[in-house]
Amino acid sequence: MKRKLLFFDIDGTLWDFHNVIPESAVRAIRKAQQNGHLCFINSGRSRCFIRHPALFAVGFDGIVSGCGTMVEYHDDVVFYHTLANDFMEHVIRTVRKYDFRPILEGRYHLYFDELDFEGDPFAIKIKKELGDDLLTIEGEWGRWEVSKLSCATKAGSHKECMEELQDDFDFMIHESTVVEMSPKGFSKAGGIRVLCERLGVDMADTVCFGDSVNDLSMLEAAGTSVVMGNGMDEVKRIADFVTRDIHDDGIEYAMKELDLI
Repeated sequence: MKRKLLFFDIDGTLWDFHNVIPESAVRAIRKAQQNGHLCFINSGRSRCFIRHPALFAVGFDGIVSGCGTMVEYHDDVVFYHTLANDFMEHVIRTVRKYDFRPILEGRYHLYFDELDFEGDPFAIKIKKELGDDLLTIEGEWGRWEVSKLSCATKAGSHKECMEELQDDFDFMIHESTVVEMSPKGFSKAGGIRVLCERLGVDMADTVCFGDSVNDLSMLEAAGTSVVMGNGMDEVKRIADFVTRDIHDDGIEYAMKELDLI
């Protein structure tokens, strides 16, 4: 069996909002590795926000994080890109001008100002998971370590800000009130290419599993693209294979159908 590289988004693909990974997904990933394939997380989350024990218990061969701004193979950091702090000062002032509420994302820390997210369920979840590794933007002004950012917004308020920063960032809009901003030229697909070059694997021998718009780049670049049954309709339209829902053994079902296990 020819070795393939398998890449898995986290949220909505590997686990649900409650951080529950189906046992069938764990079983399938481990069986794929036994068959000689390499399995990687590929997430828009920056590395700081990929730390849950359940993820590491699966035994992945590496991690692509921050929309391709950081790439790891086992214990080796293959690639890491950061944004200069003087540039980030400009970005923060710009997004705030349009009433965006930024979350800065890095390798070691996330940063947001609590007044911006008071009572927000996702902010509460971040605080619970990160503890002391969650810092404030204002308290660390000019001392951040950042590879990308996301912003909470008002519905329909994106256009002007996106036009002002379009030369520097690619934008992904989630549910009309969240904008994910990755540095221009960086993507989940780019992270896959880094690993393919490192491991001498053709892009045609990659399989990517995702569910949402920030998975589009890797799904379009993959040799085979798999979208979860619970995924977004616009993402399903570009899939080579639409599998079952996350809690209906979607990952395991797809791997069996694709003869990976």
